[in-house]
Amino acid sequence: MAYRPTEKTRATQAQRRAALLTEATALVATGGFAAATVKAIAEKSEVSVGSVYSYFDGSSDLLAAVFRAGADHELAAVRAAVDAADGAANRLRAVVETFALRAIKGRQLAWSLLFEPVDPRIDAERLIYRADYHALTTEILREGMASGEFPQQHLEVTAAALIGAISESLTGRLSPTHAVAADDADDTRTIEAILRFCLHGVGYERAATPETPSSPATSIEGTRS
Repeated sequence: MAYRPTEKTRATQAQRRAALLTEATALVATGGFAAATVKAIAEKSEVSVGSVYSYFDGSSDLLAAVFRAGADHELAAVRAAVDAADGAANRLRAVVETFALRAIKGRQLAWSLLFEPVDPRIDAERLIYRADYHALTTEILREGMASGEFPQQHLEVTAAALIGAISESLTGRLSPTHAVAADDADDTRTIEAILRFCLHGVGYERAATPETPSSPATSIEGTRS
């Protein structure tokens, strides 16, 4: 008779896989995807390399799982902030502030999720999540156009431009090779500049005086369970 895993066995396997992902994410958060080798993950988890491979189809599959877990977590945080905001301008503000502040606070992990050269499979995953952010931003723009907060414009082009502006403007701030002092005031100015640019870009008339970013945005690393 073929072996059929029980509910308890499946739960145990899921817990072990989640523990491996947690250790892998911690390695990425401190040294990037390059640091998250199967050997390093096995050593941190105090298991054999073979045990790691029993839960993932190779290192590419493991890193893709790490990426999806991290990207899902960040997208959920941005969506929660957007859902809590009232009005299109404030919803766009929530996208910028939440995304940028969390990225800055979780600098290495954010760099890895957004920019680090890795595996073609990770690049494919990035395109999927970029499309999710594009869809969210398009929804906000459509709402703003309908309410009169934003002028009529090309939804897809503007949404793509906003997502590009937000991520690309953080490239230098997040780069591991760029020395940055721990200066909260500088972080605030950076986020305000991105926000001002985005609000002007969509034609929001009161864009000149954005509010100081609030801080629902705990760091990427700090929100891991």
